[in-house]
Amino acid sequence: MGGHVREAGTLPAELTRFIGRRRELSDARALLSRGRLVTLTGPGGIGKTRLALRLGADVRRSFPGGVWLVELAALTAGDQVAQTVAARLRVGREALSDPLPRLVEHLAGRRMLLVLDNCEHVLDGCAQLVATLLAHSPELVVLATSRQALAVSGEHVFPVPPMTLSGPEGSAEHSEAVALFADRAAAVRPDYTLTAQSAAVAGEMCRRLDGVPLAIELAAARMRVLSAPQILSRLDDRFRLLDTGPRTAPPRQRALRAAIDWSHDLCTHQERLLWARLSVLSGGFDLEAAEEVCSDAGIDREDVLGLIAGLVDKSVLTCEEQGTRMRYGLLESLRHYGQEQLAASGEETALRARHRDHYHRMAAQAETAWFGPDQLAWFTRLRLEHANFQAALAFTTAEPGQAETAMSLAASLWSHPLGYGSFHEGRRGLGAALALDDGPGLLRARALFVDGLVAVLQGDIRAARTRLEEYRSMAEALGAQRELARGAVHLDGLLALFQADFPGAITLLDEACTLHLAAGDAGSAAVAACMLTSACVNVDDPQATHYAERFLALCEEHGAAWSRTHALWALGLDHYRRGLYPRAGTLVRRALRDKPLSYDQCGVAQCLEVLGWCAAAAGLFERAATLLGAADAAWQVAGSTLTGLGHLQTGHQKFEARLRKDMDAAAFEAATRSGRALTLEQAVAYALDDSAAPTPPPPAQDASAPLTRREREVAALVAEGMTNKDIAARLTISRRTAEGHVDRILTKMGFTSRTQIAAWSATHRS
Repeated sequence: MGGHVREAGTLPAELTRFIGRRRELSDARALLSRGRLVTLTGPGGIGKTRLALRLGADVRRSFPGGVWLVELAALTAGDQVAQTVAARLRVGREALSDPLPRLVEHLAGRRMLLVLDNCEHVLDGCAQLVATLLAHSPELVVLATSRQALAVSGEHVFPVPPMTLSGPEGSAEHSEAVALFADRAAAVRPDYTLTAQSAAVAGEMCRRLDGVPLAIELAAARMRVLSAPQILSRLDDRFRLLDTGPRTAPPRQRALRAAIDWSHDLCTHQERLLWARLSVLSGGFDLEAAEEVCSDAGIDREDVLGLIAGLVDKSVLTCEEQGTRMRYGLLESLRHYGQEQLAASGEETALRARHRDHYHRMAAQAETAWFGPDQLAWFTRLRLEHANFQAALAFTTAEPGQAETAMSLAASLWSHPLGYGSFHEGRRGLGAALALDDGPGLLRARALFVDGLVAVLQGDIRAARTRLEEYRSMAEALGAQRELARGAVHLDGLLALFQADFPGAITLLDEACTLHLAAGDAGSAAVAACMLTSACVNVDDPQATHYAERFLALCEEHGAAWSRTHALWALGLDHYRRGLYPRAGTLVRRALRDKPLSYDQCGVAQCLEVLGWCAAAAGLFERAATLLGAADAAWQVAGSTLTGLGHLQTGHQKFEARLRKDMDAAAFEAATRSGRALTLEQAVAYALDDSAAPTPPPPAQDASAPLTRREREVAALVAEGMTNKDIAARLTISRRTAEGHVDRILTKMGFTSRTQIAAWSATHRS
């Protein structure tokens, strides 16, 4: 036993500080306590070896026979594995010709942890050896690291994730990834310290590197000769930049490309081809997308699933179950690598065209099925595919001769900005498509209508009016006035409603509703009925009840669950008109409870607004003022503003005037500030609690926070409802730089959400 205690110290000493990974260590240790084979899997550079070594050191006392590390990276054939393990365990020279029996004999009765590092290129040899040793050595436990599981009976596979990109408070400064970068950067630049500004740059860098430790350490090594912002600006050429690892490191760890080359070499020819083709997909994809886009010469459609399984097994692809579908993805560095391979193959333009066609078809299917039983599923799918739709639209608008396709794709996505809460982005895509060709055509007319519709919802009445006039002219030029008439009447009715011309809106929208029903378009009729309810409520017309109930009936008849939440809101609004405040509140809270927060921000804002009115009517003034502030912030996040929503502005003004009259001015301001400081999730939770009022968080810091001129500019754009991509386009900066500005604002101001930035900017505009 004395020899065993001495041999227990076989792990190499750590040369650099071990950062983070607390959860991974805990979870992997639990697996080791339950099973005898645990395999840490993941792509190159994810930190499998380092995690295994720390785990081995942590559990050393449980293994009196020692914790033995066997490095396999240098092996060239599977039949070398048993010999290498025997040599490392000092079994004896006579065992080298036939090592297996001597290994079994040596391990008999020994409580030992065997760490096999880098198994993926000698997988069969490792699997055979491990299976044999575990079967004959009941006290043996094996911890393996591999880009691919061993597939041995009893194996527990533990996928090692990237390092975390945000800390407990949601800030980059306290994330594992930034802590790793800061530690390694300080090793080459002793004067490097984390401040709010440097942490934001480091956080953006770590995000672009997917939290992969090897990539982060290679980036930190560049701090010898470059500043962090310079490194960040060069990450588009990351393989050239990140090629200076330690001379003593294995070759695959000296450069990012070398680490990925190692994975590429493990793949079959078809797997490499699929990897390159998958790089055209953005933000993840499902099996259907991979089959549609990537099956072509060299890859049959029926082979795609097996090839994806192979790439998942080799840790090239990530996979995660989302809803009823498995979703796959490439880490950004692996995607860059695939794009290089695709560009070299000469297939890139053809693959991007196939990508565009697939997502064009999906958008058309979503539009056809939007008012039906799959409504929520389609909204979820559109949200998941957001990056792919944007990539498809960007490619289409940049390709000559694709004006009609671009207009069709942008118009088919009309429900996406409505549900996704990005009116600005939706209109930008429509504008880019419409700018390609101004000739008459049904597709252009349709795109004009959709752009006008989104402009109305955004509160941009002038732009909506311009689109409506062109739409009418197009109908005359095409001789399709009857076909396009209901669209014109509908849009004209919305314009009247949003400009507070309620009698005119009622006339027009009632006609539109009749035309839609006659054409069999129940979805458009339902939208018209919702808007008719609002118009009637504003003039205290009892017909509001009829239209609200018609709206609900249409939703239930067609199983449109998302639209039904709006119907419940409309019914609540009508009950508010009738003075039935408790019932109104119950209906609106039911609507709010059923809403998917991530893609119905405009609907959430409407619910918060009306619940505030109900609270004021019930004399709960502080609660009402808090909901007023929360609604203000929600409107800004949704990309809209009450100043352009006449059907709600009238009620809002009455509601606010009453609160200002019945409340002390300081109390009113404090409550509305607290409401604006709530995140969307907090605001909804507050609104759903009808037992009066949980205390909202304290108001945000004051205007003296040290924002730069550019940060104030970015904050103002956030307040306009812009996404990071919108901000980047407006300011002519990269999307990552825009994200960095937003993160720095969050850090400096102590905020946790864009809603708080928007509220602060609206209050402190210079």
